[in-house]
Amino acid sequence: MPPKAKFTREEIIEVALSLAADKGIRALTARELGAALGVSTRPIFTAFENMEEVLSEVRKAALAKFEEYARKAQEFTPVYKELGLQMVRFASEQPKLYRLLFMTEKPEAKSFDDVFVNLGDMATLCVEVIQHDYELDYENARLLFQHNWIHTYAVGALISTGVCCFTEKEIQDMLSREFVAMLMLIKSGKAQSCTTVPEKK
Repeated sequence: MPPKAKFTREEIIEVALSLAADKGIRALTARELGAALGVSTRPIFTAFENMEEVLSEVRKAALAKFEEYARKAQEFTPVYKELGLQMVRFASEQPKLYRLLFMTEKPEAKSFDDVFVNLGDMATLCVEVIQHDYELDYENARLLFQHNWIHTYAVGALISTGVCCFTEKEIQDMLSREFVAMLMLIKSGKAQSCTTVPEKK
């Protein structure tokens, strides 16, 4: 009979996520996690097959935390602008988790379509909101989301790495200018993109 786990999987992942948020994903080793739990590594490998499984679950937990930020935007108008601000707030308040989710090398990602899938429910929500609020079809709503997400991602990357520090007003102004400019371009019918936007199934 296998030994009984001293900690549940959920408890281990909660501590692992806290460790990753505080020290970065590279600090998340079996030894460091065991020390944070106050035990040897045995309870970890009783609950998980290996550290790769732990890391995979930590990424899922980090994405869930990011989606908590994204859901707050539904309380504001316009929703989409607030979604961008929440993404930047996540970069500011959880810089190591931001880098884990959005600045970790992903060899399998070849296009923005791959990125879009990995963003989870937040991306789908954004496109739906854009379609509804700005009377765009799916293709143009997805194009607007893509361009603005890339811009917002860059702002978040600058903040999470400590390269730049922006005030709340500066962030709002940057995101608003980019959004309005791209929206006007799309509405004019002159928007062009090298990224193929798939049709909604």
